Amino acid sequence: MIDIIKQLQGANPSLGTTIIVLRADSRALSDPATLTPEAQAWIAQNAPDARMSQEKVLLAPYPGAAPAERTVTVLAFSESRHLAAFATAWTADPIEDEDAA
Repeated sequence: MIDIIKQLQGANPSLGTTIIVLRADSRALSDPATLTPEAQAWIAQNAPDARMSQEKVLLAPYPGAAPAERTVTVLAFSESRHLAAFATAWTADPIEDEDAA
């Protein structure tokens, strides 16, 4: 993942240094170019200056394979604490309520 971040920052320096690449199956995404309404509301409340973009990177499907160009969804934050809070809220598996289980 660090290689992807470095590649993105080199290709688009305007992203800054506090970025996260969202997996295609991220629960924060309703499609590759759109955050879910819940994730949008979270961003508006907790990191209103965050911005989302689609970026192209070269990724190998597995170690040793030839890289191919892919489009990834990137969220850029102005502060690392915003990125950390977003990652905590939106990239971890939700914890089920023990009473409901």
